[in-house]
Amino acid sequence: MLKGLTGAGLGFQGSPQQFVELAAKYGFQSVDLDPKSLIASLGEEGAVELLRQNGVRIGSMGLPVEWRTTDDKFREGLPNLLESAAAARKLGCTACCTYILPSTDESPAPFMAAAVRRLRLCAQLLGAYGIRLGLEFVGPHHLRTRWANPFIWTVDDTLEMIAAIGEPNVGLLYDSYHWYTNGLGADDILKLRADQIVHVHINDAPDVPVEEALDNGRLITGEGVIDLTGFTGAVAQEVLQQQPPSESAEDLVARTARQYERLWTSAGL
Repeated sequence: MLKGLTGAGLGFQGSPQQFVELAAKYGFQSVDLDPKSLIASLGEEGAVELLRQNGVRIGSMGLPVEWRTTDDKFREGLPNLLESAAAARKLGCTACCTYILPSTDESPAPFMAAAVRRLRLCAQLLGAYGIRLGLEFVGPHHLRTRWANPFIWTVDDTLEMIAAIGEPNVGLLYDSYHWYTNGLGADDILKLRADQIVHVHINDAPDVPVEEALDNGRLITGEGVIDLTGFTGAVAQEVLQQQPPSESAEDLVARTARQYERLWTSAGL
Protein backbone atom coordinates (compact mmCIF):
# COMPACT_ATOMS: atom_id res chain seq x y z
CA MET A 1 0.00 0.00 0.00
CA LEU A 2 1.52 3.30 -1.08
CA LYS A 3 1.23 6.39 1.08
CA GLY A 4 -0.20 9.09 -1.17
CA LEU A 5 -0.95 12.78 -0.86
CA THR A 6 -3.10 15.32 -2.68
CA GLY A 7 -2.95 19.08 -2.23
CA ALA A 8 -6.56 19.23 -0.97
CA GLY A 9 -6.91 20.96 2.38
CA LEU A 10 -3.22 21.78 2.72
CA GLY A 11 -3.30 25.38 1.55
CA PHE A 12 -0.13 24.62 -0.39
CA GLN A 13 1.02 27.58 -2.49
CA GLY A 14 4.29 26.28 -3.92
CA SER A 15 5.29 24.75 -7.24
CA PRO A 16 4.65 21.14 -8.31
CA GLN A 17 8.36 20.48 -7.71
CA GLN A 18 8.10 21.76 -4.14
CA PHE A 19 5.00 19.64 -3.54
CA VAL A 20 6.87 16.50 -4.63
CA GLU A 21 9.80 17.38 -2.38
CA LEU A 22 7.54 18.12 0.60
CA ALA A 23 5.71 14.81 0.15
CA ALA A 24 8.99 12.90 -0.02
CA LYS A 25 10.36 14.68 3.07
CA TYR A 26 7.57 13.13 5.15
CA GLY A 27 7.70 9.66 3.63
CA PHE A 28 4.92 9.84 1.04
CA GLN A 29 5.41 7.63 -1.98
CA SER A 30 2.89 9.12 -4.40
CA VAL A 31 1.27 12.46 -5.14
CA ASP A 32 -1.79 13.42 -7.13
CA LEU A 33 -0.87 16.27 -9.46
CA ASP A 34 -0.91 17.40 -13.08
CA PRO A 35 2.00 15.78 -14.98
CA LYS A 36 1.74 18.44 -17.68
CA SER A 37 2.47 21.23 -15.19
CA LEU A 38 5.47 19.36 -13.81
CA ILE A 39 6.98 18.91 -17.27
CA ALA A 40 6.20 22.54 -18.13
CA SER A 41 8.26 23.73 -15.16
CA LEU A 42 11.16 21.26 -15.31
CA GLY A 43 11.16 19.67 -18.77
CA GLU A 44 10.60 15.96 -19.30
CA GLU A 45 14.05 14.83 -18.15
CA GLY A 46 13.97 17.14 -15.14
CA ALA A 47 10.53 15.91 -14.08
CA VAL A 48 11.54 12.25 -14.42
CA GLU A 49 14.68 12.89 -12.39
CA LEU A 50 12.77 14.78 -9.68
CA LEU A 51 10.41 11.85 -9.16
CA ARG A 52 13.27 9.35 -9.23
CA GLN A 53 15.43 11.24 -6.74
CA ASN A 54 12.54 11.64 -4.32
CA GLY A 55 11.19 8.10 -4.67
CA VAL A 56 7.76 9.46 -5.57
CA ARG A 57 5.34 8.46 -8.30
CA ILE A 58 2.30 10.30 -9.62
CA GLY A 59 -0.71 8.40 -8.32
CA SER A 60 -3.36 10.12 -10.42
CA MET A 61 -4.20 13.24 -12.37
CA GLY A 62 -7.56 14.97 -12.74
CA LEU A 63 -9.57 14.68 -15.95
CA PRO A 64 -8.77 17.97 -17.75
CA VAL A 65 -11.94 18.23 -19.80
CA GLU A 66 -15.42 19.56 -18.92
CA TRP A 67 -17.79 16.66 -19.57
CA ARG A 68 -20.73 17.89 -17.45
CA THR A 69 -22.05 20.77 -19.57
CA THR A 70 -22.29 21.12 -23.37
CA ASP A 71 -20.82 19.18 -26.28
CA ASP A 72 -19.04 22.33 -27.44
CA LYS A 73 -17.38 22.80 -24.07
CA PHE A 74 -16.45 19.14 -23.99
CA ARG A 75 -14.84 19.25 -27.43
CA GLU A 76 -12.85 22.36 -26.47
CA GLY A 77 -11.06 20.39 -23.77
CA LEU A 78 -10.08 17.36 -25.84
CA PRO A 79 -6.72 18.78 -27.07
CA ASN A 80 -5.76 19.46 -23.46
CA LEU A 81 -6.75 15.91 -22.53
CA LEU A 82 -4.42 14.52 -25.19
CA GLU A 83 -1.55 16.75 -24.03
CA SER A 84 -2.08 15.74 -20.40
CA ALA A 85 -2.27 12.05 -21.32
CA ALA A 86 1.00 12.30 -23.25
CA ALA A 87 2.66 14.01 -20.28
CA ALA A 88 1.28 11.39 -17.88
CA ARG A 89 2.69 8.56 -19.98
CA LYS A 90 6.13 10.19 -19.96
CA LEU A 91 6.08 10.35 -16.16
CA GLY A 92 4.58 6.91 -15.53
CA CYS A 93 1.18 8.11 -14.33
CA THR A 94 -1.44 5.49 -15.22
CA ALA A 95 -4.61 6.89 -13.60
CA CYS A 96 -6.88 9.82 -14.40
CA CYS A 97 -9.93 10.55 -12.25
CA THR A 98 -13.11 12.60 -12.19
CA TYR A 99 -16.13 12.86 -9.87
CA ILE A 100 -19.85 12.40 -10.51
CA LEU A 101 -22.12 14.67 -8.50
CA PRO A 102 -25.14 12.94 -6.91
CA SER A 103 -27.72 15.41 -8.24
CA THR A 104 -28.08 17.64 -11.27
CA ASP A 105 -30.20 20.46 -12.67
CA GLU A 106 -30.22 18.61 -15.99
CA SER A 107 -32.87 16.08 -16.96
CA PRO A 108 -31.27 12.84 -15.69
CA ALA A 109 -31.83 10.56 -18.71
CA PRO A 110 -30.28 12.79 -21.41
CA PHE A 111 -27.57 13.86 -18.96
CA MET A 112 -26.65 10.23 -18.38
CA ALA A 113 -26.60 9.53 -22.11
CA ALA A 114 -24.31 12.51 -22.74
CA ALA A 115 -22.06 11.61 -19.80
CA VAL A 116 -21.66 8.02 -20.99
CA ARG A 117 -20.87 9.13 -24.53
CA ARG A 118 -18.33 11.75 -23.46
CA LEU A 119 -16.62 9.62 -20.82
CA ARG A 120 -16.38 6.74 -23.28
CA LEU A 121 -14.41 8.97 -25.64
CA CYS A 122 -12.21 10.15 -22.75
CA ALA A 123 -11.54 6.53 -21.80
CA GLN A 124 -10.63 5.63 -25.37
CA LEU A 125 -8.19 8.54 -25.66
CA LEU A 126 -6.63 7.79 -22.28
CA GLY A 127 -6.43 4.09 -23.10
CA ALA A 128 -4.25 4.85 -26.10
CA TYR A 129 -1.67 6.15 -23.61
CA GLY A 130 -2.03 3.25 -21.17
CA ILE A 131 -4.05 5.29 -18.67
CA ARG A 132 -7.12 4.18 -16.74
CA LEU A 133 -10.13 6.40 -16.00
CA GLY A 134 -11.51 6.39 -12.45
CA LEU A 135 -15.05 7.58 -11.72
CA GLU A 136 -15.77 8.81 -8.19
CA PHE A 137 -19.23 8.41 -6.70
CA VAL A 138 -20.06 11.22 -4.23
CA GLY A 139 -21.98 10.19 -1.12
CA PRO A 140 -22.75 13.10 1.26
CA HIS A 141 -26.48 13.46 1.81
CA HIS A 142 -26.63 17.24 1.47
CA LEU A 143 -25.37 17.00 -2.14
CA ARG A 144 -28.01 14.46 -3.11
CA THR A 145 -30.60 17.24 -2.98
CA ARG A 146 -28.34 20.19 -3.79
CA TRP A 147 -29.60 20.31 -7.39
CA ALA A 148 -33.05 19.63 -8.84
CA ASN A 149 -32.79 15.96 -9.83
CA PRO A 150 -31.17 12.97 -8.10
CA PHE A 151 -28.43 11.26 -10.07
CA ILE A 152 -25.75 8.74 -9.00
CA TRP A 153 -24.19 8.35 -5.55
CA THR A 154 -23.79 4.60 -4.94
CA VAL A 155 -21.10 2.09 -5.89
CA ASP A 156 -23.60 -0.13 -7.72
CA ASP A 157 -25.01 2.70 -9.82
CA THR A 158 -21.50 3.87 -10.69
CA LEU A 159 -20.60 0.33 -11.74
CA GLU A 160 -23.69 0.31 -13.95
CA MET A 161 -22.49 3.54 -15.55
CA ILE A 162 -19.05 2.02 -16.07
CA ALA A 163 -20.66 -0.99 -17.74
CA ALA A 164 -22.59 1.35 -20.06
CA ILE A 165 -19.37 3.14 -20.99
CA GLY A 166 -18.06 -0.25 -21.95
CA GLU A 167 -14.31 0.44 -22.01
CA PRO A 168 -11.94 -1.95 -20.20
CA ASN A 169 -9.82 0.84 -18.67
CA VAL A 170 -12.68 2.43 -16.68
CA GLY A 171 -13.15 1.75 -12.97
CA LEU A 172 -13.81 3.42 -9.63
CA LEU A 173 -12.08 6.17 -7.74
CA TYR A 174 -12.98 4.88 -4.28
CA ASP A 175 -13.08 7.61 -1.64
CA SER A 176 -13.44 6.69 2.03
CA TYR A 177 -15.69 9.67 2.76
CA HIS A 178 -18.18 8.68 0.07
CA TRP A 179 -17.98 5.05 1.19
CA TYR A 180 -18.73 6.16 4.75
CA THR A 181 -21.62 8.46 3.81
CA ASN A 182 -23.16 5.58 1.84
CA GLY A 183 -23.23 3.54 5.05
CA LEU A 184 -20.88 0.89 3.64
CA GLY A 185 -18.44 -1.41 5.42
CA ALA A 186 -15.25 -3.33 4.72
CA ASP A 187 -17.23 -6.24 3.24
CA ASP A 188 -18.52 -3.93 0.53
CA ILE A 189 -14.94 -3.20 -0.52
CA LEU A 190 -14.07 -6.89 -0.54
CA LYS A 191 -16.94 -7.58 -2.96
CA LEU A 192 -15.05 -5.67 -5.64
CA ARG A 193 -12.31 -7.07 -7.82
CA ALA A 194 -8.97 -5.29 -7.66
CA ASP A 195 -9.26 -4.36 -11.34
CA GLN A 196 -12.50 -2.45 -10.63
CA ILE A 197 -10.62 0.16 -8.57
CA VAL A 198 -8.44 2.68 -10.37
CA HIS A 199 -7.45 4.91 -7.45
CA VAL A 200 -8.23 5.50 -3.76
CA HIS A 201 -8.68 8.63 -1.65
CA ILE A 202 -8.74 8.44 2.12
CA ASN A 203 -9.82 11.04 4.67
CA ASP A 204 -11.86 11.12 7.84
CA ALA A 205 -15.21 12.32 9.16
CA PRO A 206 -16.27 14.16 12.33
CA ASP A 207 -18.39 12.42 14.95
CA VAL A 208 -21.77 13.60 13.68
CA PRO A 209 -24.73 11.62 12.30
CA VAL A 210 -23.68 10.31 8.90
CA GLU A 211 -26.55 12.20 7.25
CA GLU A 212 -25.01 15.46 8.52
CA ALA A 213 -21.47 14.82 7.31
CA LEU A 214 -20.62 17.62 4.86
CA ASP A 215 -18.49 17.02 1.80
CA ASN A 216 -16.29 19.98 2.74
CA GLY A 217 -16.21 19.07 6.42
CA ARG A 218 -13.57 16.35 6.25
CA LEU A 219 -10.78 15.64 8.71
CA ILE A 220 -7.21 14.49 8.28
CA THR A 221 -6.89 10.75 7.90
CA GLY A 222 -7.00 9.03 11.29
CA GLU A 223 -8.45 12.01 13.21
CA GLY A 224 -12.12 11.08 12.91
CA VAL A 225 -14.52 8.14 13.09
CA ILE A 226 -13.98 6.27 9.80
CA ASP A 227 -12.40 2.80 10.04
CA LEU A 228 -9.83 3.01 7.23
CA THR A 229 -8.04 -0.31 7.66
CA GLY A 230 -9.83 -1.90 4.69
CA PHE A 231 -8.40 0.54 2.16
CA THR A 232 -5.43 -0.67 0.10
CA GLY A 233 -3.41 0.24 -2.97
CA ALA A 234 -2.04 3.70 -3.65
CA VAL A 235 -4.10 5.69 -1.16
CA ALA A 236 -3.98 9.48 -1.36
CA GLN A 237 -5.33 11.74 1.36
CA GLU A 238 -7.92 14.25 0.15
CA VAL A 239 -9.32 16.60 2.80
CA LEU A 240 -11.93 19.09 1.60
CA GLN A 241 -12.74 21.87 4.06
CA GLN A 242 -14.89 24.99 4.15
CA GLN A 243 -12.13 27.36 5.28
CA PRO A 244 -8.45 27.66 4.37
CA PRO A 245 -6.26 25.89 6.94
CA SER A 246 -4.72 27.93 9.74
CA GLU A 247 -1.64 25.69 9.92
CA SER A 248 1.15 25.69 7.36
CA ALA A 249 1.12 23.14 4.56
CA GLU A 250 4.24 21.50 6.02
CA ASP A 251 2.65 21.14 9.47
CA LEU A 252 -0.43 19.55 7.89
CA VAL A 253 1.69 17.15 5.84
CA ALA A 254 3.61 16.20 8.99
CA ARG A 255 0.31 15.56 10.82
CA THR A 256 -0.89 13.47 7.93
CA ALA A 257 2.33 11.43 7.93
CA ARG A 258 1.92 10.66 11.64
CA GLN A 259 -1.66 9.52 11.12
CA TYR A 260 -0.66 7.37 8.16
CA GLU A 261 1.88 5.62 10.39
CA ARG A 262 -0.88 4.89 12.89
CA LEU A 263 -3.11 3.54 10.11
CA TRP A 264 -0.34 1.37 8.67
CA THR A 265 0.42 -0.04 12.13
CA SER A 266 -3.23 -0.84 12.83
CA ALA A 267 -3.49 -2.54 9.45
CA GLY A 268 -0.42 -4.64 10.21
CA LEU A 269 1.65 -3.16 7.41
